[in-house]
Amino acid sequence: MSTDASARPSPQEFIDARPMGRRQRLIVRVGLLTMVAEGLDIAIAGFVYPRIKEDWGVGGGAVTVTVTLGVLAMIVGGVAAGPLADRHGRKIVTLAGTVCFGLCTAAMGFTQGIGLFAGLRTVACLGLGAVLPSMMVLVADWMPAGRRVQMVALAFAGVTAGTAVGGILASVLVPAFGWPTLLVVCGLAPLLLIPAIVRVVPESVSVLAARKRPREELRGALETVAPGEDLSRVDWDHSTERTGTRPTPRAVLSRGVARMTLLLWLCFFLGQGVAFVILTYLPELAEREGLTEAKAAVSVAAFGWGGLIGQLSVSFVLKRFDRFRVLALLWVMTVAGLGAAALAAGRFAALLVTAFLLGLCLPAATAVLQAVTAVAYPPAVRATAVSWANSAGKAGPLAGAVSGGIMVDAGWSLSAVMLVLTLPVALALLATLKLYARGRGQREEEPHTVAPRPVPGLGSEQP
Repeated sequence: MSTDASARPSPQEFIDARPMGRRQRLIVRVGLLTMVAEGLDIAIAGFVYPRIKEDWGVGGGAVTVTVTLGVLAMIVGGVAAGPLADRHGRKIVTLAGTVCFGLCTAAMGFTQGIGLFAGLRTVACLGLGAVLPSMMVLVADWMPAGRRVQMVALAFAGVTAGTAVGGILASVLVPAFGWPTLLVVCGLAPLLLIPAIVRVVPESVSVLAARKRPREELRGALETVAPGEDLSRVDWDHSTERTGTRPTPRAVLSRGVARMTLLLWLCFFLGQGVAFVILTYLPELAEREGLTEAKAAVSVAAFGWGGLIGQLSVSFVLKRFDRFRVLALLWVMTVAGLGAAALAAGRFAALLVTAFLLGLCLPAATAVLQAVTAVAYPPAVRATAVSWANSAGKAGPLAGAVSGGIMVDAGWSLSAVMLVLTLPVALALLATLKLYARGRGQREEEPHTVAPRPVPGLGSEQP
């Protein structure tokens, strides 16, 4: 066998070529649980704010400012975390973000005024914005090429599972012990994951290589996920050349990939914006159609449980089918679901079914987008790409809050709002088809992966 360096795999190529092992499955589980903690922290805010108004006598304006600051902080946290994770390590950013949002959320349970509460929530959201992309990229970096898309989507499903768990905890803890207890419990929960992240998840080899870490450190990380494997054939000396060195954030907007990046951002923005409008305004719109408050709440719950089932299911669908086709199908089904919801206005059973259908599709589309973004860029800029795409997505709810509020305040019916929402989803479908067309004819780095054109100044993941 030739010992020429060009015939030997880099550390990342070694990971890509081997089947999933026990440690890699543990990494996915830790990633899933971390996302559950993130979803839990995001969900509980909706149960706490109404009680704060009652207990502290604060106006809706103060709560609105708190919510807005939190969303903006998540965007800032995501934008800052990506380049930091690419340069200094995905693991350290994940740990710092988890400690940040865990401690601040727990501390919110001991506050006595809206000022300190808003400050702690803003800092907690900085951590929330950093954790999601960093952990998703850690999962992606350690998965074999053929399973990467599926495992990223599966881990991301933890966010939706966390929101469901948050609702259950709120229904139990708030009536019995009060909202401060809910905050303390949900703040301490992610801190329990710190030992698991430290022990189970090694730093990405692409980061270690780019930082010129000693060969023994790279070997140790690789031995963690491939115990007993023969690593003598791994080309340690050329690992940085193949993964890229000292990337700059501008790389994700360079000429070779700028169009792909903007299309992905557009999909994130539109998908999350539409989901926000549905979750926020569906109860009020349903009540206008004559449904009771309880039935409106059940419809929203159907959307949430549909989201959990959809995200878990799509992670297995992605193992067999091209993800751009899956994403396009989800957008088409979402348009159909919105049309059906418009026709179902005022009929509880029909609205319940359509809400569940929308839940199956929209959150699943977000999970697919996470996977698409995680594998579409070279490892050296992967964290920046994922974090900035998620930050673009976070801007969607801001736009959704404004546009949805205008429609609702103007007295629009449920049918009218649902029909209008088909337009941004149709635009997301067109963007997805553009992404699919862009990748056709290019050599794929893994099954069902459309590889980007090389980023100037960076290596490519392709062997």
